[in-house]
Amino acid sequence: MSSFVEIKELEKTFRGGGLAGKGSQSFTAVDRVSFNIESNTIFGLVGESGCGKTTLSRSVLYLDPPTSGQIIIDGTDLSGLSPSDLRAFRKKIQIVFQDPNSSLNPKMSIENSIKEGLQNIRYAAGAPDRKRKIDTRVDELLDLVGITPEHKKRYPHEFSGGQKQRIVIARALAVEPDFLILDEPVSNLDVSIQAQIINLLLELKQRLSLTYLFISHDLNLVSYLSDRIAVMYKGRIVECGSVDDIMRRPVHPYTMKLFSSIPGVSRIDDGTEQVFHVEEDGYCEGLPAGYCFHSGNPAAEQQVLEINDGHSVACFKI
Repeated sequence: MSSFVEIKELEKTFRGGGLAGKGSQSFTAVDRVSFNIESNTIFGLVGESGCGKTTLSRSVLYLDPPTSGQIIIDGTDLSGLSPSDLRAFRKKIQIVFQDPNSSLNPKMSIENSIKEGLQNIRYAAGAPDRKRKIDTRVDELLDLVGITPEHKKRYPHEFSGGQKQRIVIARALAVEPDFLILDEPVSNLDVSIQAQIINLLLELKQRLSLTYLFISHDLNLVSYLSDRIAVMYKGRIVECGSVDDIMRRPVHPYTMKLFSSIPGVSRIDDGTEQVFHVEEDGYCEGLPAGYCFHSGNPAAEQQVLEINDGHSVACFKI
C-alpha cells in the first residue's frame, strides 16, 4: 500500500498574547509532528484534551494553515497550491466535527445543508436536468447513512443527536472525498448510539474505499477502529505503531499512563496497575542502551527512535 497522506515536521505556533492578539508571547500547539497514512486504512490519533489533536486536524485541512512543515495528500503538497486550487482540492478531504449541533445551520433544512456542498462544487453543471440530479444525489446520500429521504425537508432540531451526526457525515460525503478526518465524532453521543455511528463509519470505509484519520481521547475506541495508532502528548507524537504494538507492547510512559486511566484495564505485562510521570522519572524499559524518556538537560533535543519495524517512540539520547 502507498502512503495516501504524508505529514512531515508539521508545526503550528500561535503568536501574540492578550485580547488584541498583540505581544511577543507564542505557543506551539503542534510541534514537529510526522506520520503517514496508508490508502484505505484508519489512522488513530489519541491523547488527552488540549494535547493539540484538533489543531492538527485543522492544519492538515488548511482550515488553519500550519506554521511550517509539509502536508502531502495523494501526491499533492498543499503548501504549493494557490487559494483557488486549494479550494478545488478540498473535494478530496473533508472533516466530521465532534458536535453535530454546531455543524448544522439550524435555519437550513437538511436537504439544503447537503445541497450547499453539491452546488459549491458545481455538481452536474450544464446538465439540463441538474436540479433533478442534485435532488437524487441528496436522497442517495441520506439513504447511504440511514436517514429516510422523505425527512429531508426537516430541520436539525427535529432529529436526534445520532441522526444529526449521520446527516453531517452525509454532507461530508456529498463532494465524494477520498480522505475523512473524524474529530471525536461520537464523544457527544450516548454509548448505544456511538456503536451505531462507528459501525456506519466502518461500513462506509469499505463501501467507498475511504481513508480515515480518527481522532479521540478514548484509547479503547481508537484501538477497535484503527490499523495504526499515534499517541499525542503536549503537541508531539510520543509513540506510533500498529494496534498490536500500542495495545500489547507500549513503551512510552505516557502511553502506559493512558492505559492506567481506562477503568478495569491494568498495565498489560505483569497485571499490576502503574502510573508513570513523564516529567519526573527517566523510566527507560523498552529502549536500547543510551536512551531515556526524561533528560535532566533542558536543552536536550527529543528525537524519534524506531524500536521495531514501524514502531517508533519519542525519547532522548543520553
